[in-house]
Parts: sequence; C-alpha cells; structure tokens
Amino acid sequence: MNLIDGRAVASRLRARLKEEVKGLQAEKGITPGLGVILVGEDPASKVYVGMKEKACKEIGIRSYVYRLPQDTSEEEILRLIDYLNKNPEVNGILVQLPLPGHVSTEKVLESLSPDKDVDGFHPYNVGRLVAGNPSFIPCTPLGIIKLLDEYGIPIEGKEAVVVGRSNIVGKPISLLLLQRNATVTICHSRTRDLPAVIHRAQILVVAVGRARMVKGEWIREGAVVIDVGVNRLEDGSLCGDVDFREASKRASFITPVPGGVGPMTITMLLHNTIQAARLQMG
Repeated sequence: MNLIDGRAVASRLRARLKEEVKGLQAEKGITPGLGVILVGEDPASKVYVGMKEKACKEIGIRSYVYRLPQDTSEEEILRLIDYLNKNPEVNGILVQLPLPGHVSTEKVLESLSPDKDVDGFHPYNVGRLVAGNPSFIPCTPLGIIKLLDEYGIPIEGKEAVVVGRSNIVGKPISLLLLQRNATVTICHSRTRDLPAVIHRAQILVVAVGRARMVKGEWIREGAVVIDVGVNRLEDGSLCGDVDFREASKRASFITPVPGGVGPMTITMLLHNTIQAARLQMG
C-alpha cells in the first residue's frame, strides 16, 4: 500500500504558485485578489475560511474576507457580490457554503460573475465542464485529479466508481474522470448492492460524509482509493468515509484523512484565483 500524501503534493504545488504570483507582480504589476464571503457562525466554515486566508498570505494573494452576521439578508449579500464583481482588485470570489436557510444558494451562486467564480459552481462554468471545455473546475475534484497525476496513477481505460452525487464533488469528479477516458459509475443512496459495485472499482472516489461507511472487504485488491469525507468522531478525532485501516490492506494507493484530499482543495482555490487573474488580464 502506498499513502497518497496530499500535504506534500499541496506544498510542492503552492511553491510553484508562489513563483507564479511573483511573476505576475514583476511582469504585469498585478497581485491576484480573492474575495471570500462568510455568512453566519458555522464552526467548520469559520475554520475553512481561516485556512484560506492563511494560504493566500503564504503565496502572496490578497484576500478580502467579509464576515457577515447570520441574519444578513439575501439582498445585502447580492449587493456585496455585485460590488466584488465590479471591483478590479478582486479576481476571484468565493461564497462559503452552506448559507443560512433564508438565503437562496442558487440565486447567490448565479449572481457571481462567471469570470470570478473560482469555486466553479456558476451554471455557466458547470456547463463548460459538462461540455469538456472547462474554465474553472471545482476545487476538490481538480485536487483529486492533480493527486492522481502527481503519483503517476493512470486513469485512461480504468473502471472508476464514484460514491456520492453532489454538485461539489461527486458529479464534477465523474465528469473529469470521464474526460480522462475512465469508465465511470456513480453510486448514491438508491444504488443496489453497493459493495458489489464498489468491488469493481480500479479507482474509487468516496464523498458521502458518513464515517467509515465503505468497508475494507468491499475494496478490490490493488484499487486506488480516494477518500474525500471528513467526519468528526465522538472522541474528537477525524476519519474518512472509508474504513482506512482495513481498506489500506487491499488498496495499492489510498488517501489518509486528514492529510489527503483536504490540503489539495485549498491549493486548487489558489490555482483558480491565479488563473482568474490571468484571464482578466487577457
């Protein structure tokens, strides 16, 4: 079994991104800027936003963080997005999800300028991904593909199984694997005989948010296992959606939780922000 070390890969990629930022500053006098909107007091969201701020600082991207109260109206949020859409110093905009119940996530995401939608959730960018000509790819799926590439794991011709059909991970990673010529099966809560489907996978991506749901004996011998889930147990420790201890006995490559996919997600956000700055420069 080989451990896929997301922290090490992310560190290498961030070093390259830092040089890219220096190059933009030297050649064009431009420092990429990321606007982040956080509404409410969700503890996980606050941690993620703090990590994004720190990562931006680390590589030289300006970050503009707007922390809004839980009861902020939808209209106020849309006004802020309109301001950021028009602000030339802000190249990328990220709205931290989930939003409070009184705010329409769909309406908020659709109000973003597609050219600044560094999360890749605007319908325009989703459509481009489906068509095979993406502008901005959602950060976690892009991070997964980068991990596979960095470890020299071939995708073409492989049987890939994705467990979870969310718009954030499941659907986009399925499209990316398909574009790289894998044969892709998407599983969900209504899939019959899930263990049998998972056992076919040469590349398995699991993103359901249920602690250790995928058992070790379900894993095909020699499979590559990408565990996207992050679940907090009663003792405060973190675990993934896959039973790591048992699965690692059968997998050829596997991501740990924490330290696997997570560090790549924020790194790809930085990558997309730099890409946005380049595109806006023409």
